[in-house]
Amino acid sequence: MNLTNAKLLHLTLHYVGNKINDGKFTSTGDFLPLNEDLSEKLTQYYLNRFSETYERYRFFHASSLKFNEVYNFAKDIFKDPESLGRVSQSIAGHLFDQSTHPNIKPGELHIVYFQQCEYNGKAVDALGIFKTETKSGYFEVNEKGKALSLGYREGLDAKKPEKGCLIFNVSGSEGYELCILDSQGKHAETQYWTDHFLGIIQLSTEYAQTTQLLSLAKGYVSDGFSEDFDVNKKDQADMLNRSIEYFKTHDSFSKKEFEKEVLYHPEVIKSYRKFEQQYEQFNDIEVPDSFDISPQAVKKQQRVFKSILKLDKNFHIYIHGNRDLIERGVEKDGRKFYKIYFDEEQ
Repeated sequence: MNLTNAKLLHLTLHYVGNKINDGKFTSTGDFLPLNEDLSEKLTQYYLNRFSETYERYRFFHASSLKFNEVYNFAKDIFKDPESLGRVSQSIAGHLFDQSTHPNIKPGELHIVYFQQCEYNGKAVDALGIFKTETKSGYFEVNEKGKALSLGYREGLDAKKPEKGCLIFNVSGSEGYELCILDSQGKHAETQYWTDHFLGIIQLSTEYAQTTQLLSLAKGYVSDGFSEDFDVNKKDQADMLNRSIEYFKTHDSFSKKEFEKEVLYHPEVIKSYRKFEQQYEQFNDIEVPDSFDISPQAVKKQQRVFKSILKLDKNFHIYIHGNRDLIERGVEKDGRKFYKIYFDEEQ
């Protein structure tokens, strides 16, 4: 995905309040007039953060895709971009109907039509839906003759919208392909954006598969490994390091190869497979036996694969490599210790 050449064609703006708390809703189908400079700044504002997103989604409905509201709205707009004004009012109304949780904040809904978005090597159109909820204050200096004065104003945060989705005009019959932003994470009150408003599910891409397997591996080391075997923190740290190292040094994942290089022992492999089955059932997914590894997913997940020994409230020991360079023992008086070997102090 490359959005550097994207052009903003149309933009509509609506105000969507909380249907239960304030009930305020303002919608218009008029296109906002934009000069070239403002259009370029708004394009950067809407699209900049998408360069860092690798998860891909599609529209979904349990019964039939034809019952997904936003999918049908997007379909109408892609057929006729000039219909964006009229259809955008229906999109805003649909979001208002879903804004019933007491913690949902009111805000402006921006619905934008883009052209020349590069996706999978092709230039395609895209529909952007963004919601801004937070205002930022700033001081304004005014000059009248030789006198200066200060004023205070509030406006939209120019860094990023709180929520957003970018729908690409590809694979329309299968629910299109899109990526999303949500600065508030996955709290229950924010799931209305992805589940109730958009109605989307994640595509099984290389990024998603790699993230999934790393999550499984970390879960096993933290829970299943220590539950089935008498292991200490050093053993867990060692397996964590082997797991992330496998993904960093291989272009593709093979379950048999992973079990041989990371788990080693038949008893541990059997324990891991049992944990994997429980993981699949709990998350209602099927873990693939092989796939191409996503370097972006490995880089992101590496942050949570830190092997740390937390010793009371006094010390944290970070383990990055050879487990044989650290020994665990107990003094005669019962105090526990770790002995660390090294060649060079840096």
